[in-house]
Amino acid sequence: MSDIEQLIADIQQEAQRETFPVDEPVYQAASLEPTQPILYAGNLESKLCFFARDLGKDEVRAGQPLYGAAGGFVRRGLYRAIAATEPTKDTDLQVVLDRVLLTNTVPYKPPGNKAYAEAVKKRFRPFLERLLVLHWQGDQIITLGNEAFNWFAPYGAKGELKQFFARSDRYSASIQVTLQVQNTEGNLHQRLVKLLPLPHPSPLNQKYYAQFPQLLQARLAEIFP
Repeated sequence: MSDIEQLIADIQQEAQRETFPVDEPVYQAASLEPTQPILYAGNLESKLCFFARDLGKDEVRAGQPLYGAAGGFVRRGLYRAIAATEPTKDTDLQVVLDRVLLTNTVPYKPPGNKAYAEAVKKRFRPFLERLLVLHWQGDQIITLGNEAFNWFAPYGAKGELKQFFARSDRYSASIQVTLQVQNTEGNLHQRLVKLLPLPHPSPLNQKYYAQFPQLLQARLAEIFP
């Protein structure tokens, strides 16, 4: 078993240890075990990570984060930035997975469209830390929405990320934080990452929904000049 397979197995073991809210009918419709995590898609050696809130029903069916409507926005934007042309079919969007890591605050789908409680995020946080520090090789993270950005608050100085997010230029500025995790031998590993927040591309987010493609392209132009 590879290290990343061991991480996924450890997450499932934790999920089986004690129940928490999972949208079981969606998993059953997709013929998936509800405790099986959908941790990431993409390339662990990529320099860029997209970090979203949690999975939706389309993501569960596909077995990949960011595969539904919001994910389509992200993947099409990535394709334009990388290929300098419009995608002509959905299969074209698969090429973006070579250049990016896609993940969420929790590798499960909550019931309905409600975010997971902080207790659930805290429970699975150590596994996301292992993914981002020990397995992923990059250093730039585009967060999608408030919940995803706030997940990183513990890694900044007290109040630092809250103060940053109150700025009017938060969707064009960036902030650095240091992620850290202990490996199985007890050694501390750290990774300095740059957070580049964006709003969540949901039709319910009326203030920013129409602006999202332009905001995304501006972010990607910094990373894929």
